[in-house]
Amino acid sequence: MITTADFRNGLNIELDGQVYTIVWFQHHKPGKGGALMRTKLKNVETGQVLEKTFRAGEKINEAVVEKRKAQYLYRQGEEYIFMDMENYEQVPFNTEILGEAVKFLKENIEVFVLWYKERVIGIELPATVELKVTFTTPGLRGDTVTNVMKPATLETGAEVAVPLFITTGETVKIDTRTGEYVERS
Repeated sequence: MITTADFRNGLNIELDGQVYTIVWFQHHKPGKGGALMRTKLKNVETGQVLEKTFRAGEKINEAVVEKRKAQYLYRQGEEYIFMDMENYEQVPFNTEILGEAVKFLKENIEVFVLWYKERVIGIELPATVELKVTFTTPGLRGDTVTNVMKPATLETGAEVAVPLFITTGETVKIDTRTGEYVERS
């Protein structure tokens, strides 16, 4: 058991049988009454974000989430095959477990598989991935305005907004947490 004094960004807690990660927290002392801890929590399995307020000193169960290194190998129908890097066992995961992460899965990428109470609850991608642009409309000569974006399709099928100067065939770096363009590789 932990208290609200132990809150920090990235801490996993258990609420109503679900695992949540603290995305943001703020200590608040209203003029009247006891202190409060305002939080934004992200459900590890569904990705849903909710705001919750706790009383200062309230006790909460900490969720012990184990991270195991794995490598994405290939897709077989609706299943994605990963290899556990410790015992080299191949483990299939379906789209429900992976969620939005499938948009950034490229063969041979290393990820962390999140385990909670001996069951897989999701995966954690690297902060950024480098993916090839398979299609985007060509930019016109002189399109050098810095913050104008256009849609682009990546090799994994994901669609992101990229600057006008990016062309088909180039490799771009994408932030996996936000799904946004970072830079040209």
